[in-house]
Amino acid sequence: MILYLHGFRSAPASVKASRLQAHMAARGLADAYWCAQLPVAPDAAIARVEAQIARCDAPPTLVGSSLGGYYATWLAERHGLKAVLVNPSVVSHISLAPYVGTQTNLYTGETLDFTAAHIDQLRALEVPAITRPERYWLLVETGDEILDYRHAVAKYAGARQSVLEGGDHGFSRWGDYLDDVLDFAGL
Repeated sequence: MILYLHGFRSAPASVKASRLQAHMAARGLADAYWCAQLPVAPDAAIARVEAQIARCDAPPTLVGSSLGGYYATWLAERHGLKAVLVNPSVVSHISLAPYVGTQTNLYTGETLDFTAAHIDQLRALEVPAITRPERYWLLVETGDEILDYRHAVAKYAGARQSVLEGGDHGFSRWGDYLDDVLDFAGL
């Protein structure tokens, strides 16, 4: 089972989530894919994913993009899960602080209020260091215009890492890695 965690101001309709869902469906794995709209409040987002983890018959693999990678790291550490991290946010309470205020979801158009309390919730979810690097696979592109990929490379030292030159925050070569993601998840 793969649980896909989208990023800040994103949605299950994002390019990466949609491509992974379609790829899995084409391989007869539609029932092994889950992606839900995560609430803006980090505590509520974590609760939604943990409820899904509890419904899984076997330990799922987390796939997290940007803020979803931040959440995936915390959840992987808490539940002993594997995680694929795509251009992940490493210190979300710092990188998202400038976004406090009214924001718009890039896919749904819905407005959301991102508050200082949400920043505090993100700070509480920070994982200072991963404990079992073999559970993680980091996918980053050096051309990420939102986050500095070097922070993720340092944070996930010892983990499997695919560091690709160029690209962008959307991880432009996502389609090249879908089969490898399924392999990593044991599907």
